Amino acid sequence: MNERKHATDLEIEESETLLQGSDNEVGHSVPKVCYGLKDELGNVCLLLFLYVLQGIPLGLAGSIPLILQSKSVSYTDQAFFSFVFWPFSLKLLWAPLVDSIYFQRFGRRKSWLVPTQYLLGLFMLYLSYTVDSLLENNGQKGPDIVTLTAVFFLFEFLAATQDIAVDGWALTMLSRENVGYASTCNSVGQTAGYFLGNVLFLALESPNFCNKYLRFEPQAKGIVTLSDFLFFWGIVFLVTTTLVAIVKKENCKKSKPKEETQGVMETYKLLFSIIKLPTVWTFCVLLLTAKMGFSAADAVTGLKLVEEGVPKEQLALLAVPMVPLQILLPLIISKYTAGPRPLDIFYKAFPFRLLMGLEFAFLVWWTPSVKQDGGFPVYYYIVVLLSYAVHQVSLYSMYVAVMAFHAKVSDPLIGGTYMTLLNTVTNLGGNWPSTLALWLVDPLTSKECKGAEGQTCGSAEEVGLCTKLGGACVTTFDGYYVESVVCIVIGFGWWFWLGKKMRKLQEEKTSAWQCRRTK
Repeated sequence: MNERKHATDLEIEESETLLQGSDNEVGHSVPKVCYGLKDELGNVCLLLFLYVLQGIPLGLAGSIPLILQSKSVSYTDQAFFSFVFWPFSLKLLWAPLVDSIYFQRFGRRKSWLVPTQYLLGLFMLYLSYTVDSLLENNGQKGPDIVTLTAVFFLFEFLAATQDIAVDGWALTMLSRENVGYASTCNSVGQTAGYFLGNVLFLALESPNFCNKYLRFEPQAKGIVTLSDFLFFWGIVFLVTTTLVAIVKKENCKKSKPKEETQGVMETYKLLFSIIKLPTVWTFCVLLLTAKMGFSAADAVTGLKLVEEGVPKEQLALLAVPMVPLQILLPLIISKYTAGPRPLDIFYKAFPFRLLMGLEFAFLVWWTPSVKQDGGFPVYYYIVVLLSYAVHQVSLYSMYVAVMAFHAKVSDPLIGGTYMTLLNTVTNLGGNWPSTLALWLVDPLTSKECKGAEGQTCGSAEEVGLCTKLGGACVTTFDGYYVESVVCIVIGFGWWFWLGKKMRKLQEEKTSAWQCRRTK
């Protein structure tokens, strides 16, 4: 979620800059009315709350792979479910529709925000009655991955559409003096929503965590179930959306920034003209391939730790101490990426992030040897936490560098569209390798059935039959380690040859990144 979420933050910040700089381009003077933060505190709170709601579906979708892993689903199934996370990387495909088609009397942003949030609420209520049956292990069949993926894909599609509407409204809900708070609301709100939907939910859903820290008498279930959580937030979505639809009016004061409206076809033509630029085309190809070397470490490691017995709620709680680091790192790194060559930082951090893939593989290999009857010792979690912290430093160094380069080369006349395009390609460059890495784990892994003669473990049905006959499938060769090595080799190959090509893009003239707009 981190790179996807922060890419959204940067889109907001870039749009703010464009809006704030537009006053000088107006050919006539507009009476200036200054608004203090206190005057718009209600709008800031509403915007913050809308971004919190936006983070809930992201957090819930992020918790499902950990729940599935605890139910021993195959990595092929995990790969299939990973398509759920693609809508946020593909929202550029329908964003022009959201920007251009609306009911003027109801409001440009409310025309999409209200029905989308109603549908999200109804989806949550529907899931609260069906998700348990979809996740249940029904004999040899296991969880219904196809239905889960279809439902959560639509769920995330709606969340991505809500994201487009809220991002657009954020820039006109606040006055020019306070529009800078939009990115703050985005960052804080999404982080809080993701925390509620992922970390807090997984902790309260875990019987072990609740029995150990929150109860006097142990019980078989956690304090809340997934269906309870979905039902609660479904009601919250429906009630608050109704209040927004009735009470909140879209601002039309003269001191508010006016939005530039482009036609749907004009926007799509503009995107196509940007992609046709040779420098942009080369940069997009590099962005789509740069993360291949990190796919095994980023997509598979956490699931492997759960497979080895690390409680999913404990892994989720490790995100809490990471929050201060995630806030400070962009501030520190941005000092080094503010110059004319931000991709130099990307290039220097690249091999360190690749080597973290080896460290993660060692961590997974080491995990079974430190497991105790009561769980894992404190020093194990300290090692995991430090490993993730070092990984975050390299990840954010690359992320901030790429985002800084996006802001540097984007044509200011069409900055919002340009930035969204580059961020979309960046996100896709992380999605497809992750899905592929998950898909290849099972074919590269060898298992044998011990305790039941003549049985094999080549498929889910064979695993179920082995278990039914009193045997157990034991991994003799783990494809994760093969993937880790292959990804690192591919990553270093990319770094040696294509990484240098990416650095050279910084030497291109500004005109090479600007497209000619036809009137």
